[in-house]
Amino acid sequence: MIPLPLSTIAEITGGTVDGAPPDAVAGGPVVIDSRAVEPGALFAAFKGEHADGHDYAAAALAAGAAAVLAQRPVGGPAVLVDDVKEALGRLARGVLERLPDTTVVAVTGSAGKTSTKDLIAQLVGRAGPTVWPPGSFNNEIGLPLTVLRAGAETRYLVLEMGARGVGHIAYLTGIARPDVGVVLNVGTAHMGEFGSREAIARAKGEMVEALRPDGTAVLNADDPLVSAMASRTAGEVVTFGRSDGAAVRAVDEALDEQGRARFTLVTPEGSAPVALRLYGSHAVANALAAAAAARAAGLPVDEIAAGLSEAEPASRWRMEVTERADGVTVVNDAYNANPDSTRAAIDVLAHMARGRRAYAVLGEMAELGGSSAAEHARIGRHAARSGLDGLVVVGANAAAMAEGAAEVASWTGECVQVDDVGAAVAALSERLAPRDVVLVKGSRVAGLERVAEALLAPDGRAGR
Repeated sequence: MIPLPLSTIAEITGGTVDGAPPDAVAGGPVVIDSRAVEPGALFAAFKGEHADGHDYAAAALAAGAAAVLAQRPVGGPAVLVDDVKEALGRLARGVLERLPDTTVVAVTGSAGKTSTKDLIAQLVGRAGPTVWPPGSFNNEIGLPLTVLRAGAETRYLVLEMGARGVGHIAYLTGIARPDVGVVLNVGTAHMGEFGSREAIARAKGEMVEALRPDGTAVLNADDPLVSAMASRTAGEVVTFGRSDGAAVRAVDEALDEQGRARFTLVTPEGSAPVALRLYGSHAVANALAAAAAARAAGLPVDEIAAGLSEAEPASRWRMEVTERADGVTVVNDAYNANPDSTRAAIDVLAHMARGRRAYAVLGEMAELGGSSAAEHARIGRHAARSGLDGLVVVGANAAAMAEGAAEVASWTGECVQVDDVGAAVAALSERLAPRDVVLVKGSRVAGLERVAEALLAPDGRAGR
């Protein structure tokens, strides 16, 4: 965070200084974990379900925190506020207002947000100092913490914005108003919260409504619900996709033997070849969105294509491909799952495994509401029709996948339904042979990253 007197922090957040002179300065990072405190830090004392940050305030101050953002006195320097979460958002907005030379690029969508955010950050990072969040810091706590990492030298601030209801993105854009706003897609993720794809579209469209008047909306030309958002912004609209009418598009697409995409990037200013290091044809759409955002931020097409070709996966458990010593290839895509991303991952698995045996370990796709059973069954059918040799379904909430796979009479593969991670590891240990390819995919509640970790442990059986 830029150095600020506690009196200024209090003014921004609507709080009061307690236990310290008003001209005392906080200039270190803003943290919510007392173990992450550095000298000069501001410790935000959140009260959660299982722990109260106020109980750790003394430890944070002892570790060098300049002050605590708190809702009650903590026996040391503090800025007292009514609500720490709201105050954190106001502080982030106040800091960003003091950084007029920083360009804000924000991304939302039902699938691909984190991967696209990582690509954009790696592209604009070639042009100047860039701040961006690790993993999926995309909510009302993670986003302001990311904003507060920006400083006077920050040229680009790349943010991911998630939503579980109408108004959530409006809240986040109220903290960080985008100069460039990217909407990737409107899918079925979080259908349980929203109720319909149209409701999801209303929420995602809050991104373009919040753009600065001279901002740019980057919209998916291949998704009608996204392209229709052009009417909801006064800013410039740039489209991306595979459609002929898209301003930024891909032609001559192909996948190499490992499932990595190659294509020609086409923009109004010219074209250039791209060879992604990311896996699957679905990565092309993310790359096009990133290219359109980087173009809006001022990068030339040659630099964008070179950056895309050099970009690496930057967030854990998202299509991480590792080959074991015995030749078994493990594809760890266990960070999260929804119907669109799961189908795409299965397609990558089938492509990578040509001539080799393919296994998929699939867990629950959460937050699908009343469509959950039907969506899980569709994934089971898709897995079977993709010709997988084995399907391991983990957990009762994913059981409909096994039922869907069984409906495909032509499928000759094997489906195993297990209760938990340990049973999944055991089932794989009995079946995997050298050169097999195995995909691990599920929502966070399933905890399937432990399956991948077990497969990659020295004995291939850890975590049971």
